[in-house]
Amino acid sequence: MPAKKAKTKSAPKQPTKKLRTLPFWIGFDLGGTKMMASVLDANYNVLGSARKSTNGSDGAAKGRNKIIKAIQEAIIEAGVDPKGLQGIGIGCPGLVNPEKGILIFAPNLGWTNMALRKLLQNQFKCPIVVLNDVDAGTYGEYVLGAGKGARSLLGVFPGTGVGSGFVYNGQLVMGRAISAMELGNLLLPGTHIGSPVFGTVTLEDLTSRLALASQAGLACYRGQLADLDKKTQGSLRNIRSKALANAFRSGENAAMVMFRNSIRYLGMGVATVVNLLAPDRITLGGGLVEELPDLYLNLLKEEVEHYAIPELARGIRYSLAKLGGQAVAAGAVAWMRNAGK
Repeated sequence: MPAKKAKTKSAPKQPTKKLRTLPFWIGFDLGGTKMMASVLDANYNVLGSARKSTNGSDGAAKGRNKIIKAIQEAIIEAGVDPKGLQGIGIGCPGLVNPEKGILIFAPNLGWTNMALRKLLQNQFKCPIVVLNDVDAGTYGEYVLGAGKGARSLLGVFPGTGVGSGFVYNGQLVMGRAISAMELGNLLLPGTHIGSPVFGTVTLEDLTSRLALASQAGLACYRGQLADLDKKTQGSLRNIRSKALANAFRSGENAAMVMFRNSIRYLGMGVATVVNLLAPDRITLGGGLVEELPDLYLNLLKEEVEHYAIPELARGIRYSLAKLGGQAVAAGAVAWMRNAGK
């Protein structure tokens, strides 16, 4: 007789994690370097999140897929029932059409005319709001953070580029069908070999992290920032905000000079906005500010007071953004819930 086969024990069934049933929103920060989806409850608590590298050079098609996957992964990570999704607010780096929900142009990604509202509505069947990322971050600070209680708030965020947003009496300053407050594209006299218009240079060309990293890479090549060169090989992709801040803290003259000049130019740009709109408060955020908060807060105030009309600059309250990496996500959702329905 053939031997009886030994009975094999089947693997124990893993208990299925019960999904939480509650209303939630997705706040999405589409950054020039990374993208992040955050699941937020009614009190803006983060229940879960998912990040992906943006890699704009991979193309818009891959970018769209990453956005959808990041949202799906964040919902799974939060352990919430997808049926509770109330809406998605997305902040984008560049010009947007908030009425139609289109990312018109993201210069640091190379993406144009991306119909984000249509894409996300087809996938998730919920209301969608599309904002400029700094508009979203500034609105978040106005409602939930450093600008709470202010009549008007100017947000300035030096990062991969330089963005700004302005909230007045609870409303974002925007054009009829396009985002505005493109502070980084303010034209100044001057030039460099990459200037698209000879004889002019944009504020972003002088004050963004990319601008500082480019100058730092040149200083590395010239042997002026030896420690930074050792750690990054002078590569633009490797010279991030933390590396730049460490170069400044080292006290090397090349780093001190480039930061001083960069913030001086930023002060000129912010002074122009002060002269036009006279904000109650100015809040600063972004990677560079987070690494060197005292330098940016104190030196920018000094430069604005130097260049702005004294009566308009007097009494402005300066602060650091309080919402950190969640400012764009929370702000986009807050705009959806409060004003952008």
